[in-house]
Amino acid sequence: MKVKMLSRNPDHYVRETKLDLQKVPRNYDPALHPFEVPREYTRALNAVKLERVFAKPFLASLDGHRDGVNCMAKHPKSLSTVLSGACDGEVRIWNLTKRECIRTLQAHEGFVRGMCTHYCGTSFFTVGDDKTVKQWKMDGPEYGEEEEPLHTILGKTVFTGIDHHWKKDVFATCGQQVDIWDEQRTSPICSLTWGFDSISSVKFNPVETNILGSCASDRNIVLYDMRQATPLKKVILDMRTNTLCWNPMEAFVFTAANEDYNLYTFDMRSLDEPVKVHMDHVSAVLDVDYSPTGKEFVSASFDKSIRIFPVDQIHSREVYHTKRMQHVISVKWTSDNKYILCGSDEMNIRLWKANASEKLGVLTSREKAAFNYNLKLKEKFKYHPQISRIARHRHLPKTIYGQIKEQRIMKQARQRKEMNRIKHSKPGSIPFVPEKKKHIVAVVK
Repeated sequence: MKVKMLSRNPDHYVRETKLDLQKVPRNYDPALHPFEVPREYTRALNAVKLERVFAKPFLASLDGHRDGVNCMAKHPKSLSTVLSGACDGEVRIWNLTKRECIRTLQAHEGFVRGMCTHYCGTSFFTVGDDKTVKQWKMDGPEYGEEEEPLHTILGKTVFTGIDHHWKKDVFATCGQQVDIWDEQRTSPICSLTWGFDSISSVKFNPVETNILGSCASDRNIVLYDMRQATPLKKVILDMRTNTLCWNPMEAFVFTAANEDYNLYTFDMRSLDEPVKVHMDHVSAVLDVDYSPTGKEFVSASFDKSIRIFPVDQIHSREVYHTKRMQHVISVKWTSDNKYILCGSDEMNIRLWKANASEKLGVLTSREKAAFNYNLKLKEKFKYHPQISRIARHRHLPKTIYGQIKEQRIMKQARQRKEMNRIKHSKPGSIPFVPEKKKHIVAVVK
């Protein structure tokens, strides 16, 4: 009698050493695996659950300031170097690799209102409440030398912001007006003004480097061209804009952080309505900064949290907060697109991961393949209710959660009132205004 038996070659399943990976025989014939979609759905569900389990974005806290961190600046050439200015006039230079302060200097009397770096990274500029603009060496004094600025410019009024040109030895300051300065001169090359109110922020465009934008306390966003003697355009919003940031990949696009809890992304060629209104914050938005890819930006708010928004979406994909974090005044996205820095009222600079569940360090090829596979699975099944619910879920502080609920009720009440007015009025007497245009008061050219 013949007995049939299975026989396998041991080379196909036995490891040569203990360090080798287990050999698993696989047959990819689709006829043997008829339930491909259900299995992929289960994998996608596990992937999105694990993403939330491993979402630990907070990395470090940089302590040392004795007052609130009012502004920050990135080094253009060094990823590990960041500068911060405090409300007591102190400037600190940090090494992010060692997570320690490498240099401290008393720059101003009163607040450090703004700071920026030279495009070569050899020096940096600060402005403060003492009506001065100071240029400092990035490397610090030699042995025996005193800590003194390279140049000091005394202005007639307080400077509230500063930004450096991306390719020339030129910088812009703002206060009662926007002034363009040459580094070698003590008087401005030209002064640009439109209206008579204080200007809180000025930013050069990183792509079209002769264009710059500013925000004023009379609710204006004004665009300038250095090659012209007069400003280009002005858009007036419902409430005051605190600062703006240009998209580093699209020359015409900028995002404005507003007092009405929203952020507005504009195309400067058509300012009649914003391209997108980003809403999730429950208090005034104080600062905004783009990622180097131009696909996302991070915003800092008075509601003690920071949020990461995709450029083309209304709602944020991430919200970061800690129990001790107070009103967040400044925020920066590092040039390698991996980390976010925020400075807040309680004298701390916090370092966060841009992707909350990302594994730091060198990844093996298997880890990279698994990560890319899970990414595709989550993208494929992102509209399934269970997966979208888990991906959206975030733990929020009780105060923010309560305010979100309250604002939702107020918004619904406003919409209901508006619809009732249209319904009970003469047809055509009340024009319909799209939601985007409601926030724009006027555009002046």
